[in-house]
Amino acid sequence: MLDDLDRRIVAATQGGLPLVPEPYRAVAETVGAAPEEVMSRLRRMADQGIVRRIGAVPNHYALGWNANGMSVWDVPDELVAALGRRVGALDFVSHCYRRPRHLPHWPYNLFAMVHGGGRAEVAEKVAAITEMLGPDARAHEVLYSTRILKKTGLRIAA
Repeated sequence: MLDDLDRRIVAATQGGLPLVPEPYRAVAETVGAAPEEVMSRLRRMADQGIVRRIGAVPNHYALGWNANGMSVWDVPDELVAALGRRVGALDFVSHCYRRPRHLPHWPYNLFAMVHGGGRAEVAEKVAAITEMLGPDARAHEVLYSTRILKKTGLRIAA
């Protein structure tokens, strides 16, 4: 369970760490705790699965990655976990996960997001995934983003 200080730390960091040289010190000042306590509590909450991750979330558009293709794959169900780990380990795949099929209209069970400077670059990267998966890739499509959506997770009040 979260105590009052945990809740204040989550509320202070859920929109991102402050962009300052010592972000944990800034959070500590905001919540009235020592920086070491903030780091310790965040580490504990991450270990317990309360906080999913602490990391940078770059704006890929600002970095020049203007094409986003969600590649969807029909792979054998008994291989989807192993194949997903291989695809997810590729440096050009930002996230990869399993989703249920919705037959007969949607046969795809493995999803992998690929970013590129343009659609041709995304297509090259998807071709590399196709080659890696070999005959286990029975079918695939690439669904391109047409607009930017603001993505945020669950927010709590302090």
